[in-house]
Parts: sequence; C-alpha cells; structure tokens
Amino acid sequence: MRWLAPAAPSGQPEAGIISRVNKLEAFGYIAAQAARGEITFPTSVNAVLRLQRALDDPDCHVEEAIRLVLAEPQLAARTVAMANTAGFGGNSSMPVSNVRAAVTRIGYRRLRSLVACLAVRQFGNRIVDPGLRAKAEQLWEHSTQVAALAYSLARHVTSANPDTAMFAGIVHEVGGFYLLSRADEFPGLLEDDTENWGELCEDVVSAEVMKKLAIPPLVAAAIGEMRGGLLNMPPDNLLDTLLLANEYAPVQSPLGKQAPPPPDGECVLDLVLDEDTLRLVRDEACEIAHAMGDAVLV
Repeated sequence: MRWLAPAAPSGQPEAGIISRVNKLEAFGYIAAQAARGEITFPTSVNAVLRLQRALDDPDCHVEEAIRLVLAEPQLAARTVAMANTAGFGGNSSMPVSNVRAAVTRIGYRRLRSLVACLAVRQFGNRIVDPGLRAKAEQLWEHSTQVAALAYSLARHVTSANPDTAMFAGIVHEVGGFYLLSRADEFPGLLEDDTENWGELCEDVVSAEVMKKLAIPPLVAAAIGEMRGGLLNMPPDNLLDTLLLANEYAPVQSPLGKQAPPPPDGECVLDLVLDEDTLRLVRDEACEIAHAMGDAVLV
C-alpha cells in the first residue's frame, strides 16, 4: 500500500505530501499493524537475527562464534575495533589484530551488542527517500552515542550493568528505525509532525518491534519508560542511565519533540559528577561510539 495525497490545485504545493488527517490515519495504520504483530523486517535484518539467535544459544562454542563473526565483515571489523578501546581493556601497547583475540577479550555479551548494532543499521537498507535516509543516519549516530554514554555512565556513575546499558542504548530507538523504514510508503509522513511518533506509535510499535527482536524484558521495560520518565537523584538504575545518556548525547534524535539543551553551567550531571569524572565519561564514550561505526548506512 502506498498513500498519496489528492492532486494539488493549481498554485498549491505539489501533491505527494499527505494531509494532517491522513498522517494520523497512516500512523494509526502502522500502529494497528504492530498491535496485530504484523511486523516485517528487511531480509538483511532477518539474517542478522539468525546470527543473534546462534550467539544466544548457550551451547554455541567459541569457534562457532568466531566463524559467525568472520562471515560478517562489518561485524568482524567492529569487534576488533571495540576490543582495542580503553573502555574494553584495550591499550596501544598490546592491540588485538584478529577476531579470535577480539572475541576472547570482549566476551559474548558485548558481542551481542555489536550484533544488535548491525541489525539496527540494516533497517536503512529499505529506505529510498534521501530525506528519510538522512534522518536514519542521524538516528544511528544518536543511538551509538547514547549506547556509548550509557556504558560509560554505568561503569562510573550508576549501578546498572554496563553491558546491558550499552545494549539498551543501541536498541532504544529501534521503533524509530522501523518507522523510518516504513515511511517511504507514506510520503510526507514525518514532515513537521514527528511528535506524532511518540504520541501515536511509540508505545505500540516500539514494544512490538522489541518483542519481535526478542529484546530482554528488563531492557524493553526501561526503554518503554524513557518517554516521560523521571530521573532519580542520584541516578541509579538502567532507566536513569538511559535518560542521562539520551539527554547528553551530542546528536539528538530526529524523531519527536526535542528538548532545548540545558543552559551553560546548568548540567544535571554536575549534581552527581565532578568535572574530572564527567570528562572521563565523555572521552571514553567518544572512543566507544567511534568503534561502533560511523553514521553511514549499509
């Protein structure tokens, strides 16, 4: 199905941008499909999910894990890059240069996060419209920054598990990626009305997409509470970690209403972090985000 606006009268904007009423209907249509479990992923995403299921198998031997990683060149490159970051125990004097050493260093839990990165990026494959691809690239950059910040914040500030926090950061906008992958079917869907994603689709669509991706309940619950969630002081749990990471990611999500940046000198992190710790968190997160990959879609 492809939704098109009626032909525009002479002198009016070109047809192809759907009206506000039709936008609401389109959002409702996507949400209703999700509620019925009618979530379809690009073939490339399904291939990555098969890799994820293999790694989730407790009987998956390390040799099989290495073979699976080597079968995905992007994943292999990112695994080695991640293993060489300081946040994951890497150092310039003893860098790893092969997948076997990288998998051994970072472990299965962190490898699953990199597989999640690959799955999320694959949603860009079905996007044709240049404007939507630009939004997806920005959303990917935002997601890697949130994931890296969440990992570092969990290590140095909150009591959340750092690996879980990084995984949650990677997938916290997966519903948005799914929406973008469907938006080609509805020309103009995201023009000037991106807040309707949060208001009309996020709760249903995001929840169903996470269910289809088998996101662990603890992670799915924290992501579901992010919109309108309140930060504990001092920050403590996974939700707090995600809220802080999301607020201070240098690149904001292109979907939904954007909160204005805090004025200089009014950073909520200043209430719980000294300047040195804050610098450590940001520097460490920057290195990790870079290892995850840039914003270019595959």
